[in-house]
Amino acid sequence: MRRLILVLALLSTSSARADDLLQVWAQARAADPLLRQVAAANGAQEAASREARAALLPQWSLQSSEQRENGSGARVRTTTSSLSQPLLDLAALREWDASRSQASAQAARLAAAEQSARARVAEAYFGLLSAQAQLATARANEEAFDRQVKEADTRFKAGLSAQVEADQSRAYRELARGNTLAAEANLADAREALAQLTGAAPATLLPLRRDLAAQPLPDDAEAWGQRALQANPGLRALQLDVQASEQRISAARAGHLPTLSVGVDTTQRRGDVSAFDASRTPTTVGLRLTVPLFAGGSVAAAADRAGFQRDAAREQLEAGRRAVLREVRAEHLAVGQGESQLRSTQIAVEAAERALEATRTGLTLGTRSTTDLLLAIQTLAGAQNAQTQARHRHVLALLALHQAAGSLGDAELATVNALLENR
Repeated sequence: MRRLILVLALLSTSSARADDLLQVWAQARAADPLLRQVAAANGAQEAASREARAALLPQWSLQSSEQRENGSGARVRTTTSSLSQPLLDLAALREWDASRSQASAQAARLAAAEQSARARVAEAYFGLLSAQAQLATARANEEAFDRQVKEADTRFKAGLSAQVEADQSRAYRELARGNTLAAEANLADAREALAQLTGAAPATLLPLRRDLAAQPLPDDAEAWGQRALQANPGLRALQLDVQASEQRISAARAGHLPTLSVGVDTTQRRGDVSAFDASRTPTTVGLRLTVPLFAGGSVAAAADRAGFQRDAAREQLEAGRRAVLREVRAEHLAVGQGESQLRSTQIAVEAAERALEATRTGLTLGTRSTTDLLLAIQTLAGAQNAQTQARHRHVLALLALHQAAGSLGDAELATVNALLENR
């Protein structure tokens, strides 16, 4: 009785420590280095935008110098304050516009990285569950073949079967043992894949419910495609890249234009100077007009370079648009086929279970062979694996569709999380 109570306590503790998808996502959001890398790049681009804006703001400098004559030893200390404000500088203005567009593009990339991180967490989560299910199936398959080896040996010793049946069963068992070893390695790698995102060894994960139903789609593929073209943050970032490159073309061409600034210079002299110079602080206020005449062709070269960069950004945007539409259509089809796949794999498992039971009975009655039984065991294992993969592929395709459409948020993860078994 005490042993039973201890087992129940251990089981309840293990269940209480099981993590769901949202908990694993919370861990990864705080620890994923790729997500933090994009966040740091976003901060750097925001700082670059402020740096570009500084060229349009007042500039103030203070300069001090001291002169001394060797013969007389006279010393003169001069302090100059210079304050300037650009009034017209189209190159700096367009460069600031481009920098702001790049900051917006990087913010869009951060949003895309967050959605990608959610998808990667879901893939690692259900990848680990798939690996666990595959290992359980492989072990059950190996145990079934092992029992068949023992039964074949018993029948051979009793003179009821030939040695070839025992050898055939043993061959299937050894092949199944190799599959078990491969499944164990796959499970270890799946654990590492999840730990790579969360920074910690994964705990027990809640699996999908046994009665999982296919998730319906409210719109057709074309509607999802239009939604992706408007809301996908990766595409938005590429559009902003094109905008920034066009603004940099304007900035490069503005290198030919004049610039205008106002300046206020104040000079103060102290030391061995006349009383008149010591008593005054001259201030000069003036407008400074700079007209570029010739820069060795650098302005034209910069404009050409910016134009080629704009063309490259446009082609990258078109490639990204086509890739997103392809992804949307593929994942929409995968989600739409989920109901058929779930139903067909469930039927396959039930049929394989009945076939295995009938084959065992037939072997006892002498109407079925050992080979038939071994194949029936293999068929059941394959059907169980196919069912597990179909269940996980269905929910992953749904999340991938939302990611392609630019709508994979915490709410979508919560929807999938509700499909897990209760604690």
